[in-house]
Amino acid sequence: MTGRLQGKVALVIGAARGIGRGIAERFAEEGARLVLGDMDSEAARTTARDLDAAFVATDISKMADAEAAAALAVQRHGRLDIVVQNAGIYPWQLIEDTSPDDWDRVMAVNLRGAFNAARAALPVMKTQHSGRMLFTSSITGPHVTSPGHGHYSATKAGINGFIRAAALEFAGYGITVNGVEPGNILTEAIQEHRGPAFIKNMEDAIPLGRLGSPRDVANAFLFLASDDAAYITGTTIVVDGGQLLPEGADFRLNPP
Repeated sequence: MTGRLQGKVALVIGAARGIGRGIAERFAEEGARLVLGDMDSEAARTTARDLDAAFVATDISKMADAEAAAALAVQRHGRLDIVVQNAGIYPWQLIEDTSPDDWDRVMAVNLRGAFNAARAALPVMKTQHSGRMLFTSSITGPHVTSPGHGHYSATKAGINGFIRAAALEFAGYGITVNGVEPGNILTEAIQEHRGPAFIKNMEDAIPLGRLGSPRDVANAFLFLASDDAAYITGTTIVVDGGQLLPEGADFRLNPP
């Protein structure tokens, strides 16, 4: 490893499992001092112990929790260089079956969560005149979607709009704001809740022929968090194995 985040303090929200844990692991490998925020669970505490990170129970839909997480980073390490808002929920619900309360809950975690994380980190980053704000978006919403993901798609498209607005507003403070749009990533949740046929169908739709790994996504976050991305703001990186590229289903040059 190259120490690309040596001396940096990173708050990763939604770090217990999957993509979030992959981001935290990758940041730790590159020297970051970590504070992890997530719902209070055995998985979250295990990840914190494994990475020698501080843990704070965080419901990112609540501003007070976001502020407490940022405050812990400053209390422990004296600064906050990077905030990653990765926490999100994605219940499968057709629009006709989605109640207003269902809609509001997905909006609160996914979209208000982005706002809460940014607002909580902003005061200390303004004082430092530096910082990286990073958000997990998705190809679902900004580019594609499927039945049952109306509320999720709306939140992820909204996150991309928020990234652009925040990048413009915070540029004068030396803060960059960016995101990553994962495609289909082979997380524990996918393995637990989707069968082999579903996973094979997804793999067949991806030019690189496999689902992504949390580390694939984490490497994009690492780049955006590092000094290598100092002149990049207001944008997102798509990490999807080429899934968005084909015009139709028969896209392979040498199909079996």
